[in-house]
Parts: sequence; structure tokens; C-alpha cells
Amino acid sequence: MSEKIKIITGNDLRTGDVIWWTGEGWSRHVDNAVAVTHDADAIIARENAKQVVTDTHVIDAVAADGAVRPAHIKDRIRALGPTVRLDLSLKPADPQAGSWVI
Repeated sequence: MSEKIKIITGNDLRTGDVIWWTGEGWSRHVDNAVAVTHDADAIIARENAKQVVTDTHVIDAVAADGAVRPAHIKDRIRALGPTVRLDLSLKPADPQAGSWVI
């Protein structure tokens, strides 16, 4: 069964990588993202003040079977990586990776 959740995303200031809030720090892998609630604004303010992340914002996502998938296609593309070369994506061995953007 899937659950609608909110997660925080942003970009690493040093590398430009898309990153996801894990509850303790940041990860390049969306499956490490944790659901946030009323504390999202405080987390964003604290993390922005550290000046290691930029463009932080809360997005809609779905959690199911231990996996997190952004709800909007733009954020699914950000989570996966290049759509024209899945071998360069963050999930190159995942046979279902192509279905992320559909």
C-alpha cells in the first residue's frame, strides 16, 4: 500500500547534485528521504543557514514498499538523473528505471 508524504529536496552547493533530506543529513538517493510534517520550514531554515544546500523545498511523494517516489514528473527526473542515458542515472541496474518518468 502506498502512502502520500512530503519530502525535502535541494541541491548540494559544492557539487550541484540533487539531494534529499534523510532526517539526519542529505543523500543523493531519493529512497533515503524521510517524510516531513510541520517541521519542514524549520529544517529548511536550519539547513540553508549552514550554506551547504540551496533551492530547498518540500515536494509531494509516495512511499511504498520501502521506496520513495516523487509525485511530480519534474522531481522524478531530478531523482533519477539523465533520462536519455539510463546507464548514467542513479539507478543504472534497475530495469524499472525508465518507468520513473512516465
